[in-house]
Amino acid sequence: MEILLAITVGILFSASLYLILKRSLIRVIIGILILSNAVNLVIFTMGRLTRGAPPLIEPDAYTAGAGIANALPQALILTAIVIGFGLFAFTLAIIYRYYLTTKNLRSDAMNDSETPVPHPFSFGKKEGK
Repeated sequence: MEILLAITVGILFSASLYLILKRSLIRVIIGILILSNAVNLVIFTMGRLTRGAPPLIEPDAYTAGAGIANALPQALILTAIVIGFGLFAFTLAIIYRYYLTTKNLRSDAMNDSETPVPHPFSFGKKEGK
């Protein structure tokens, strides 16, 4: 089962890197979302994939028995999913506002929307000279 998840994570990583390297902002955001899901699968796989007992301690015991699932990676993944969704929604709102302003979703056009800054060594020089 770990081999299948490792192959799936590799495919997700390569697909996310392909999308991140594109010029469209929507593809970049979807690539980052897929990358975060791949990282979540890696963390989930590191927490052992077993069909053991749930991570509960019996009322009369001080430690958990053998063969239980590790609850820490599961809690970490749930937190990462919530943070990733919030980041995705916030970034999507920023991209929507950028689109309303510029009518463009290309990342290479972002430099065109910046205000021009004078060159630091052009003080006192006139234009065209």
